[in-house]
Amino acid sequence: MRSQFAFASSPRLAFIVVALFVFLSPELKNVSRETFAAERPTNAQVSEGLTCQCGCGLTVANCNMPTCGFSVPMRAEIDGMIRKGMNRAQIIAFYRHKYGEKVLSAPTAEGFNLLAWTMPFIALVLGGGLMVLLVGRWRSNPPSAPSGSKPAGEPSSFDPELRRRLENELKERR
Repeated sequence: MRSQFAFASSPRLAFIVVALFVFLSPELKNVSRETFAAERPTNAQVSEGLTCQCGCGLTVANCNMPTCGFSVPMRAEIDGMIRKGMNRAQIIAFYRHKYGEKVLSAPTAEGFNLLAWTMPFIALVLGGGLMVLLVGRWRSNPPSAPSGSKPAGEPSSFDPELRRRLENELKERR
């Protein structure tokens, strides 16, 4: 018989706990790709992090409208900021302050957005755990017979008239 705590000591659960700790750790929150990127960003690196506001739904780097009233001037403005010595995080912070959260191509991992990042994983873990528990219960408890039914070994009562009619029909077909 399996112990109830066998699932708690499994390597999978340990991996999930460690992964959640690393993902939610406050020390790692401020570490990002900008930390490891070159000091002087390119226009493509910066504009990939910003969403075009013309309605196309693409990033500023990928907006395919040649005369877009938002991405074309913004790319020129980003080039000017890079020439002034601003890094990617400063430029994105400037546009975030100017246009709000909607200009970011990916939500930040802080505040309510943190819930948006983690909720799918939490739901998967909880749903998977619930399924493991339910399947374990279904396997351990055999289905019970209805209260009015007879055990499988005993023959059920039958109507002798129906049996006679069945035997006659079988004889006729042979």
